[in-house]
Amino acid sequence: MQAKPSLWRDFDFVLLGVIVLLMIIGILFIRSATLDAVDPDLINRVPSQIQYAIVGVAVLLIVASIDYRLLGSIHGFLYGFILFILGLVAGLGAVGAAGAQSWLNVGLQVQPSELAKILLVVTLGQFLADRYEEMGRLRTVLLSLGYVALPTAMIFIQPDLGIATVIMFVWFVMVWAAGLRLRHLGLFVLVGLLMLPILWQGMEGYQRQRIISFAFPGSDKDAQYNIDQALISIGSGGVVGKGYANGSQTRGRFLRVRHTDFIYSVIAEETGFVGATTVIALMGIVVWRCLRGAARAADALGSLICYGVGGMIFFQTMVSIGMNLSILPVTGLTLPFVSSGGSSLITMMMGIGLVESVIMRRRAREFA
Repeated sequence: MQAKPSLWRDFDFVLLGVIVLLMIIGILFIRSATLDAVDPDLINRVPSQIQYAIVGVAVLLIVASIDYRLLGSIHGFLYGFILFILGLVAGLGAVGAAGAQSWLNVGLQVQPSELAKILLVVTLGQFLADRYEEMGRLRTVLLSLGYVALPTAMIFIQPDLGIATVIMFVWFVMVWAAGLRLRHLGLFVLVGLLMLPILWQGMEGYQRQRIISFAFPGSDKDAQYNIDQALISIGSGGVVGKGYANGSQTRGRFLRVRHTDFIYSVIAEETGFVGATTVIALMGIVVWRCLRGAARAADALGSLICYGVGGMIFFQTMVSIGMNLSILPVTGLTLPFVSSGGSSLITMMMGIGLVESVIMRRRAREFA
């Protein structure tokens, strides 16, 4: 009798290798961005990122070892947990450096909205998988929108426009993958346009100012300052850059929040066009491996999880790089696996762990 092969034989080591490479790039350029810093928070960024990277790899392996279908079977509990932790933020949340009440102190500061966006991929995936044959009905699509609307609204009022936008994009990717009809898509575009005035009124003043500054450059000189510095950094990098830790915008501290929101500008200045496009290519490989996992998944839930995680990484990468290039408004979204930030890195590694869980079990039915 033939022995059942190990699940780990299908583990995507290419995906893991690219992720590890991106994390190493992130650590190196966080170090460059915080070199000679006097602020204790900045000084500790590199060792903290290394620790989070190690924990992140362990989290990825642990999540990969768990059958994603088991997580899908407890989707109701997970959804309740999402609402619970977001409710704790509303009542007990701490205000972060950017002024948003998005954090909880549990011995260390964590950002529950980051965890919520990953868990929603699982719960929404199961929600849609249970209704896979009913996706042609408008009622089903509306129910899925309502399903994500409540946690998204709780995140939006923290206020965290960036993650709220990510969740809505992931919802669109997943309902499209599940079979969204074009006639329904047109209706949602129309409703979205009608909702814009309400969303505008619900934004904080600084969020509206970011959009105004993007639409009308120069209307807010302080907001425009860092965008200009980012463009100078990217443009001055040339083809091969100024050399590691030799960026004038970084060393002169002209570029603000260079270890988080504008880490891509640091990479572009110091490694030039070659380094900047390499990062984009690596991100593209990550998204491709997620889509590959979706195509080979054993069931609808697995496919939707891979689409959701891949869509999330694609969107955050596009927005993060886009705001560095001044082709999109500044939202505060991190560059996945590269920007400094423990909550963001750990939850992204959880997402990759989910994708690996799907990939590893694509042959499960053949040997059941």
